[in-house]
Amino acid sequence: MSRSNSKGYVIVAVVYLLGLFIGALDTGIVTPARTVIQGSLHVDEQLGVWIITIYTLAYAAAIPVMGKLADRYGRKPIYLTSIALFGVGSLFCGLAQDFGSFELLLAARAVQAIGGGGIMPVATAEFGTAFPEEKRGMALGLVGGVYGIANVFGASAGSLILDVFGQQNWQFIFYVNIPICLFIMVAGALVLSNSKERDVRPIDGWGICVLIVMVLSLLYGLRNLDFFDFGNSIASPEVYPFLIAFVVLLPVFVFVEKRASDPVMNLAYFKNASIVITLLLSIITGVVMMGMIFIPQFSENALRMPAGSGGYFVIILGVFAGVGSPVSGKLIDRFGVKVVLGFGLAASVAGSLFLALVATAYPTVVNVVASLVLIGLGMGFTMGTPLNYMMLAKTKETEANSALATLSLVRSIGTAVAPAVMVAFLAHAGATVQDNLADELPNQVNVPLLDYEQEVTDKLDELKANEALGDQLGDMDLPDLASMHTVDVSMDASDGSVDVPDDVVEAMKNADVTTIVGDAKALASAMFDQMAPTITNDIDEGLDKGMNGVDAALSEVEGKRVDLEQAVAAMGPAAPPAMRSGIDALQSAQSELSTLRDQMQAMEDSVPKALEGAKQDYLRQIDDRSEAIESAFQRTLNEGFRGLFLLVGACSAVGLLLLAFYRNEGAKA
Repeated sequence: MSRSNSKGYVIVAVVYLLGLFIGALDTGIVTPARTVIQGSLHVDEQLGVWIITIYTLAYAAAIPVMGKLADRYGRKPIYLTSIALFGVGSLFCGLAQDFGSFELLLAARAVQAIGGGGIMPVATAEFGTAFPEEKRGMALGLVGGVYGIANVFGASAGSLILDVFGQQNWQFIFYVNIPICLFIMVAGALVLSNSKERDVRPIDGWGICVLIVMVLSLLYGLRNLDFFDFGNSIASPEVYPFLIAFVVLLPVFVFVEKRASDPVMNLAYFKNASIVITLLLSIITGVVMMGMIFIPQFSENALRMPAGSGGYFVIILGVFAGVGSPVSGKLIDRFGVKVVLGFGLAASVAGSLFLALVATAYPTVVNVVASLVLIGLGMGFTMGTPLNYMMLAKTKETEANSALATLSLVRSIGTAVAPAVMVAFLAHAGATVQDNLADELPNQVNVPLLDYEQEVTDKLDELKANEALGDQLGDMDLPDLASMHTVDVSMDASDGSVDVPDDVVEAMKNADVTTIVGDAKALASAMFDQMAPTITNDIDEGLDKGMNGVDAALSEVEGKRVDLEQAVAAMGPAAPPAMRSGIDALQSAQSELSTLRDQMQAMEDSVPKALEGAKQDYLRQIDDRSEAIESAFQRTLNEGFRGLFLLVGACSAVGLLLLAFYRNEGAKA
């Protein structure tokens, strides 16, 4: 674009803004598809997270390098090269599904990220320098609006593509970039100009290499750091070696840059107080921006919505951020950058505190929407436009690309640290979910009476009192059925005493406020099914022992009756009446014992039905307490969200304090 000639302005603006849009969109578009991709390529969670991690690291490492190359060789070739890399990377990301290769996907994501790292600083620098200073805010506001909308809607766009094409066709998340990249390359080759003369100074190869390793080491170490378990996590081999590498390489980088004729990063930036404040503010905006990725999950929990539907609330953020960014640009031209950025940070503080203190305690649609309106405006007035303006105002126009690249790189530190801290808030809250749910779940289950349980108990006591049968039945006891009518139930399966199916465990881990009751019932059902054989075996063993005793008594009574009948037959009419009545008594006892035996067998056969009835009764109790269970789950997670949003608000407040020390006057670095 040119200040004096507006011919082709629209198409040039479209070429740059489309590049910004797809570059920003792709930072989040893969997020909803990550688990689908993992399953498709048969990798676990530990490997699957690299789909996002490798993009983040390569993107951050590429930003300063591509920005510096644009300063040396001009924006057009670097911008179009970046678009080409982004398109080729997108193509091979999609082809990774056809080849079934996770390694190809990671390599393609790295190529895609390198291209993305060149799009943002070059396009922003073009808008920031192609307009006169009095119109710069408006131009950067347009850039910020596009970037903000794309960033916020990335995850929603990914979900939409999966819904349209189906989860089995996740490659279209990447293929959607290809026609856009082709259009940008063709149109850019025709309409973009490049008047930059080639710099004859040697390129800072050593500086580039050291900077890339530094950036990768720092960001990877920070991403793996658990701030809630700082002592243990910093000792992890995935943290401390990388942080040590960064610390060791930092003085090496300074040494190399001071001796380079054309350093990849201007160290003078870090001697200028206003630029340092701008860079610190960039870290803060990175933290605030990452806090917003939890809005869908928070909305779903606060308003008890099904998983996936919370993404609609991101539209509120996107609309107000998209509107706020160009408006903030125009206001910068009129009132100055400090006032506009101050308003944005104040709105972020207000919105975050409203979320943390009001929306989590009183979760209504009105409270959530009001919070998101404030935060959306805050994002629009802080994310991109003011900071880009401040950076360009304090640096030379010939270094615009690398200056904005430095700003983006520093912002990446905020976006790298923030998720580790914020997820820890939710993880800490999640660790207390089980205890809080245990307080609401029934802790006892009532097992109904077994068939003939009372009759068998009474009859056995009666037969034991019979002088003729006391000796045979005296040592026979039934299992303590009374103690089994009330069974203590613990829903804690973490001790390994109960082998709960993996799918049930996974469902509990991924439960939300709308599924927690169903998932708790599934867990209870699985645990009952695991416990039932043990309970059944205990009862069966006791009943089998009792039936064996009855069988022994039957055999002995049968023997006595046969002996007595033979004696009566031998004596004939001379047999005394007492012997005949004895036979009748033994026959009666034999009948009673047979009935007792049949009833005990019926008791044993009724055990599974009784336990199934107990399980269904317990599940009904869970249903009866569904409101209390959902409320406990909701409150517990909201505690995590409260800490998360308080952190966002605190960071925004720190930004306001830093802004107070910013001076518009002063020399450029």
